Amino acid sequence: MREKGENIESETRAELRGVYAVWLREVKRYVRDRMRIITAITAPIVWLLLFGVGFSSFFRQSGGVNYLNYLFPGIIAQSLLFTSVFLGISVIYDRQFGFLKEMLVAPIRRISVFSGKMFGGATDALIQGSIVLSLSFLFIPVQPLMLLACLPIMLLVTMGFVSMSIIIASRLKSLESFGLIMNFVNLPLFFSSGALFPINSAPGWLQTLGYFNPLTYAVDALRGLLLGNTVISFSIYTLPYDIIRSLLLGNHLFPLWLDLALLGGFVGAMILLGAFAFARR
Repeated sequence: MREKGENIESETRAELRGVYAVWLREVKRYVRDRMRIITAITAPIVWLLLFGVGFSSFFRQSGGVNYLNYLFPGIIAQSLLFTSVFLGISVIYDRQFGFLKEMLVAPIRRISVFSGKMFGGATDALIQGSIVLSLSFLFIPVQPLMLLACLPIMLLVTMGFVSMSIIIASRLKSLESFGLIMNFVNLPLFFSSGALFPINSAPGWLQTLGYFNPLTYAVDALRGLLLGNTVISFSIYTLPYDIIRSLLLGNHLFPLWLDLALLGGFVGAMILLGAFAFARR
C-alpha cells in the first residue's frame, strides 16, 4: 500500500511538472512579445476615445450616467475576450512546427497538456486585462482595493474563453480558418454582452441573445464593482457582511452570485469539453 501511494504521489508530481512546463512556455511567449503589451494599453484607449467621447454627449442628453465610466468595464471585458479567443492560435502554430506532437507523446496525460495551455493562456489574458484595469484611475474614481475584487471575475472569463479557443483550434489546421472563425465568434459575443449599451434596453431578441452570452455576466459583475453598485469596504470587521450582502443583493443588473455561478458553469463546461477534445487527439 505504501509503495502504491508513493507511485501515485510520484505520478501526480510528474503531471504537475508537465502542467507547469506548458504554462511557463505560454507565459514566456507572451512576455517576450512586447507588441502585445503595447497593444494592451493603446487598443482600449482607442475604443474609449472613439465610443466613449462619441456617445458621451448623447448619454448626457438622455439623462444617463457618464458614458466613459459606464463603458470602461465593458472595455476591460473586451480586452479579456479578444485576447483569450486568439490565444488558441498557439495550438495551430505548435501543430505546424511539430511541437504539439512532441507534447502529446510526452509521458504525461493529455489533460495536463490542455491544462497547461489553458492556464498559460488565462495568465496571459489576465495580465493584459490587468493592464487595462490599472487604467481605471484615469476614468473612474474607484478604490484601489476594489480592483482586487475584479480579478477573480477576470480569471473566470479568461479560463472560459481560452478553453473555448483551444477547443476550436484543436479542430482546425490553418491560421486563416482560425482567424475567420474567431472573428465570427468574438464580435457577436462582445456586441451582445451589454459592454457598449444597457442590455436591458435592447430589443427583445438581442436581450435573449445576451442572456445566453457568458460575457454578459462578466460585464455586469465588473460594472457593478467598478461603478460602486457592489460595495465591499475591505474592513476586517465588516468584510464578511459586505461579501454576503454583495453576493445576495449588490450588483448592476443581476445579483453577484448569479454572475459568478453562470461564469463558473461556463468555465467548467469549457474545461470538460477541452479535456475531452485533447483526449481524442
